[in-house]
Amino acid sequence: MRRKTFLTSVAALAGTPAAARALGESQPPADVIVTGATIHTVDDAFPAPQAFSVRDGRFAYVGTLDGALALRGPKTHVLDLRGKTVLPGLIDAHQHLTSVGLDLSEVDVFKVRSPEELVARAAAFARISPDPWILGDGWDQNLWPVKAFPTHDALSAAIPDRPVALSRVDGHAVLANAKAMEIAGITKATSDPPGGRIVRDADGNPTGVFVDNAQDLIYDKVPEPTHDQLVRAVRKAVAECNRFGLTAVAEPGTDDTRLAAQIELMQRGEFTLRNYAMLWDEADLIDRHLRSGPIEAAHGGHLWVRTIKMFADGALGSRGAALLAPYSDDPGNTGLVVTPQTHMEDVTERALRAGFQVCVHAIGDRGNRMVLDAYEAALRAVPTHDHRLRTEHAQVLSPQDIPRFARLGVIPSMQTTHQISDMPWAQARLGPQRVLGAYAWRSLRNTGVIIANGTDAPVESVSTLRTFHAAIARQNERNEPPGGWYPDQRMTREEALKSMTIWAAHANFQERVLGSIAPGKYADFVVMDRDWMTAPAQAIMETKIEGTYVGGRIAYDGRPVALQHRPRRRSGCCTRATRRF
Repeated sequence: MRRKTFLTSVAALAGTPAAARALGESQPPADVIVTGATIHTVDDAFPAPQAFSVRDGRFAYVGTLDGALALRGPKTHVLDLRGKTVLPGLIDAHQHLTSVGLDLSEVDVFKVRSPEELVARAAAFARISPDPWILGDGWDQNLWPVKAFPTHDALSAAIPDRPVALSRVDGHAVLANAKAMEIAGITKATSDPPGGRIVRDADGNPTGVFVDNAQDLIYDKVPEPTHDQLVRAVRKAVAECNRFGLTAVAEPGTDDTRLAAQIELMQRGEFTLRNYAMLWDEADLIDRHLRSGPIEAAHGGHLWVRTIKMFADGALGSRGAALLAPYSDDPGNTGLVVTPQTHMEDVTERALRAGFQVCVHAIGDRGNRMVLDAYEAALRAVPTHDHRLRTEHAQVLSPQDIPRFARLGVIPSMQTTHQISDMPWAQARLGPQRVLGAYAWRSLRNTGVIIANGTDAPVESVSTLRTFHAAIARQNERNEPPGGWYPDQRMTREEALKSMTIWAAHANFQERVLGSIAPGKYADFVVMDRDWMTAPAQAIMETKIEGTYVGGRIAYDGRPVALQHRPRRRSGCCTRATRRF
């Protein structure tokens, strides 16, 4: 309360020329002053400022034009952004950063329209790729004339001598050829692992498709990328994020190897992003970090490590999401539980005692209930006031469980673009009643919880334009369907912007330094050619990002970049298989 009162009074005092001169005389000159733009600070203390200034990588002043210009010195760079809009640096609360970069080196089978096209693309890629394994992802059998999982036969005939692993669009199923299965030792006698399923033909032979935890049978044989490959991938991913106005991400599922690649770029000054890293649910990794304690704003404010990421279930698109009742289009199937609830409770208790946060992937209503039950039990054992436990995706919810998020203080971390990707088939999976609890942003907001928004890239595109548009319109890029899909669940524009800035920062324990334009916070901001608060919804997707600034320095200047993430995957979410990249 004292901070807000102090900052408000500073802005008011600077409103007069005399006060502005006094302010300028009492402070060192600014490095950068931004004027002329429509500025959305996402801070109630500074609702509509005329200008702001930056010093030493942080916002130094937010308020009147006179107040900002009073800090002008001989070396101050003044940006007159007349006619432009400035937002706080955008935050992706759930993005697989390293995988986004490595994704660019794979065969693209996104939106293939038949199994034959899938095989043709993989074979063409194999002819030019020197890699020992042919990896790719993006196929979705829901787009094919016969909406059934593919089999390996044609793929094995086209590529008989090298192993192939092609991930489904949601990352929760993989198609492997015969060579990959041979290397993995997969035979008719191989049992389904816990939380996974080997798809078989009528005679019990593996068809080549492995669902959820069964994917590890294949991906455990894929060589890990080298350190240099990871460094190159991270560099590409950071550039792609900056291109869309992103200045911070939360990366679910990482380890010390991936972090080492990022830290190398941070030490070189090439990591123009802030990463809130979430550790894989791996015993040794967790033990090491719980012993050493949380990492906060390391490497010049570019790295946080204080979160553990677990999985409750699979994905809706591959019918692996754990449901309370069978799938409406697969009556014998209720999905897969990939982690026992007791394990989730144990890890959460240990994390809370060590000052760590926990995030759990949950797609189906049964998966989400398991997570809420595990959190409730852990909080009884380790009462923690400001725990900020998160459920990643919270995609399908029972009406009885929606109020529990607010009651338990659990943050739903959701990805609005999953809704527009899944809407062509989600109702078939769930039925007309259960679908009312899917992608239920308004129902959750009405209970008082905040929503941390993200993309789940590379499951979806990195595009922040797509994220914001989906949140306010519940329509795809072609503005379909008219009026939006279950439009009563839309976010307001203010909510959508907060979900990509201050609410995402809060979910990451970063709201004191990120998420809004306010004195003392890191000077991360984005310049665009239109105002998302007033532009017609159908025009959002035409937005041009003209500048992304991290710590007051330009990270992206609006010019096209050579490598861009393909806006390609859809339907579902991340999986443990993302470790393969």
